Amino acid sequence: MTTHKNGKPLDSTFGRQSVSVDERKQRIRSVFNQIAPRYDLMNDLMSFGIHRLWKRRFVAGLPQAGVFIDLAGGTGDVAALLARAPQRQVFVLDPSMPMMCRGQQRRDASTVRWIAGEAERLPFADASVQALTVAFGLRNTTRLQLALNEAVRVLKPGGTFACLEFSRPLRWLQVFYDPYSFHVIPRLGAWVADNPAAYQYLIESIRNFPDQRKFASMLETAGLSSVTWRNLSFGIACIHKGVKPAS
Repeated sequence: MTTHKNGKPLDSTFGRQSVSVDERKQRIRSVFNQIAPRYDLMNDLMSFGIHRLWKRRFVAGLPQAGVFIDLAGGTGDVAALLARAPQRQVFVLDPSMPMMCRGQQRRDASTVRWIAGEAERLPFADASVQALTVAFGLRNTTRLQLALNEAVRVLKPGGTFACLEFSRPLRWLQVFYDPYSFHVIPRLGAWVADNPAAYQYLIESIRNFPDQRKFASMLETAGLSSVTWRNLSFGIACIHKGVKPAS
């Protein structure tokens, strides 16, 4: 079992029933609080910079105006891309203050608004948001279906939900991708972020997230229609979209 510096388990115990929702929530928040200073650098190293291309594709084709929530927005890189459309009012919502404080040091940080909050309890009124985006964050929620229900609640009729998340690569790629994920990335976490346990957890959270088809089904269960998905880099990542019905 991988342990954190204080001796508490960080990875395999996250999914055990003996760990309460509140305890799991606190452990996940602790992970991101610790890695905030090197989070953007690690993303570049882990993906060889490809995550930036994924995020540009992710924001393309979204509505050009209205209130946007970038859920689990962290350091605000996706929110900054969204805010390039001047008719959008963009909010970053994230439970980790160190992550948002890091993001507020960006040169373009003033183009977005920053709110501390959780996916399972969004601080927005019913039907008040034109679009809700989330990039590489939903897998860190404690109750995924509840978070999706909340997203649908705050969307206006006709509003857009969009999620960019790691998913299941094609089988031929899985042979190479798994050793890289489980062995190289934690070592990068040790070298760059001085926290291999945190990155071990992040890799396990990727493996525990539903695959493309199952996640699409969860979006439909939450009440979204016109649900689609688009694989990126042969399924290493995937863009899911859905629309809140007009009636």
